[in-house]
Amino acid sequence: MGDNDITITEQIPASKKLAEADAKSLIKAASKLYVAKGKKLSEFKLGAKPDPEAVAAMLGPTGNLRAPTIVRGKTLIVGFNEELFAELLG
Repeated sequence: MGDNDITITEQIPASKKLAEADAKSLIKAASKLYVAKGKKLSEFKLGAKPDPEAVAAMLGPTGNLRAPTIVRGKTLIVGFNEELFAELLG
């Protein structure tokens, strides 16, 4: 993130597992969600209530929040996609 002058304000170690409740909490503060799984990229426009499909997309096979998870303003990015990072994060 240092290459793009992005400051990390909070970093949570992988040993602290974040689950479905954490995903719902993150969604409540966001208006747009991008989820990257390999080369597949999904985009969700979020409303007042957490969309069950969006929550499920954020979770990995173990039921934990996928990494990395980035909050930038009202945009939430889950998973790694180099092109998406370049577009949204500069």
